[in-house]
Amino acid sequence: MEGTGKAAVAEFVATFALVSVGAGAMILNANGQLDLTGVALAQGLVLAIMVSITMHISGGMVNPAVAVSLWVTGKVSTRRAGALIVAQLAGAIAGAFLLKFLVPAELFGSGNGGIPALGDGVTIGKGILIEAVTTFFLVFAFFGTVVDDRGPFSKTAGLTIGLVVAFDIMAFGPYTGAAMNPARWLGPALATTDWADWYVWIVGPITRCIIAGVLYRNVFLKDKQPATP
Repeated sequence: MEGTGKAAVAEFVATFALVSVGAGAMILNANGQLDLTGVALAQGLVLAIMVSITMHISGGMVNPAVAVSLWVTGKVSTRRAGALIVAQLAGAIAGAFLLKFLVPAELFGSGNGGIPALGDGVTIGKGILIEAVTTFFLVFAFFGTVVDDRGPFSKTAGLTIGLVVAFDIMAFGPYTGAAMNPARWLGPALATTDWADWYVWIVGPITRCIIAGVLYRNVFLKDKQPATP
């Protein structure tokens, strides 16, 4: 595992890619140029590739919620977690503003910058729960493949994590965008200055990432020596 500086650069690049591709796919979807499956595959594939590329450098987190879960369970230090979260948020913001610069203003506006949003009839409470459940699946998969390297899927952790994102989006994307990632929401929110229902994409992911991490550590990693990102 590389030093914190190199790890932060890796997390910046990876989150930049996730947000620019993920939000870009949602803009295309909003303008009728890409269906839900395409959005799910775009985000799942870019995350799978970024996790695979950065795993040996930074742990392949690409998500402040994952960094928080690792910090809470004692897998990363406070200093390293803080630095990586800052890098992730900066990468997300850079990715969103790049899209704003590149995408025609009309398309960007009609797609609301690719920001996750609540679907029709979805209450705030249900939105928080959806984001909590989908993030739980994501973090549980991360711990089961990246943190716990005893299983057969540790070598293909990026693909496993990317597929979790893909199936979460296909199942729940129309209701909340299935962001599972505060950075995925924050970048487009800043680029569009749209802060509606902001706590859905903060409270949901953060609460369930902690639960998933603590559950996996206490149930499956007890008395074990897993790899540490």
